[in-house]
Amino acid sequence: MSLTNCRYYEEKYPEVDSFVMVNVKQIAEMGAYVKLLEYDNIDGMILLSELSRRRIRSIQKLIRVGRNEVVVVLRVDPDKGYIDLSKRRVSPEDIVKCEERYNKSKMVHSIMRHVAEKTNTPIEELYQGFGWPLNKKYGHALDAFKISITNPDVWKDVTFPSDTVRSELVAFIAKRLTPQPTKVRADVEVTCFGYDGIDAVKAALRCAEANNTEENSVKVKLVSPPLYVLTSTCLDKNVGIAMLESSIKEIEKNIVAAGGSCTVKMAPKAVTENDDAELEALMEKKERENQEVSGDEDESDSDEAIPE
Repeated sequence: MSLTNCRYYEEKYPEVDSFVMVNVKQIAEMGAYVKLLEYDNIDGMILLSELSRRRIRSIQKLIRVGRNEVVVVLRVDPDKGYIDLSKRRVSPEDIVKCEERYNKSKMVHSIMRHVAEKTNTPIEELYQGFGWPLNKKYGHALDAFKISITNPDVWKDVTFPSDTVRSELVAFIAKRLTPQPTKVRADVEVTCFGYDGIDAVKAALRCAEANNTEENSVKVKLVSPPLYVLTSTCLDKNVGIAMLESSIKEIEKNIVAAGGSCTVKMAPKAVTENDDAELEALMEKKERENQEVSGDEDESDSDEAIPE
């Protein structure tokens, strides 16, 4: 029993009509020789006639050595070790589903391999103890791993080879799978040229922060009048985007009622550290420009962020 090599699933061979991920190893006159990545790299073959529905002008354009491909299983002969596969019978929808399952299984395998190496336990023993049983119970072991971060009951009926394996697995899952917060941002221009324009802008922007909670909150920052940045940091990107969209509607409703306007310069989206760095650089540049223009004059109300 190998320490780190093992198939991803309990079945030693894939079922006929199932979709599998393969890596192309060699192209020959008869077709392409491949390794089934989810089944411990056992051999398979895509016959030339199963590469494409169209007439094949150049096999190199259809399939390349070293590339991963989604294929469907046509025949399995466990005794002779033959696995015939087809690429031409795979639809774009099949590819998406297979890639999703493969990526989840690959993540589980990397976690299992880490635990196997750290605890010197054969990886197949780990799969037999809890990997494959969790696949059956939860649909996929990765889903069970994610649930276990907040609900340890996942491990209640699980067999561990040792306490060391359990503690290493739990610690590594927490490290690898704990969701990381996502920052979302939107840029808006808010203007109001009425008599109480400045106060109307401040009041409208305060509406963006009116529904803040401990878990999800929106912050408003001034870049340079009339440009403001709305940000929210949360575990679910879609929740953050929805919050910013709702906040923009509130700003727009209030500023329009006061005779002003709100223009979205950048719709809500997830941002990276680079985006943050660019924003900081822009804010510093605007601040320097304001200082150069104002000279020794007192800072005007219009240059303030929203007061507490």
